[in-house]
This record gives sequence, structure tokens and C-alpha cells, in this order.
Amino acid sequence: MMALDNLVLTLIFAAVFFYVLYGVIRAAVRDGILQADERRQANESAGGSGQR
Repeated sequence: MMALDNLVLTLIFAAVFFYVLYGVIRAAVRDGILQADERRQANESAGGSGQR
């Protein structure tokens, strides 16, 4: 029974770790997209050169 308890506990900790990691990556991607949109708008309003 002890080996099963260790396995279950390891799986729970791994699941929590990957869930938190997923949240961090998702927030980073969201912030990166928002930052790119802000830069694009700033370039367009400042008379951007029209390069793509």
C-alpha cells in the first residue's frame, strides 16, 4: 500500500505543477500578443512606414 500512496502523491504533485505551468505559459502568451498589438497600433499612429 505504501508504494501506491507514493505513486498517487507523485501524480498529484505532477498534475498541480503542470497545471500551474500551463497557467504561466498561457498568461505569457496573452501578454505577448497584447504587447504586439500595442506596438502595432503605436507604429500605425506614428506614421509607420507600411512595412509588414
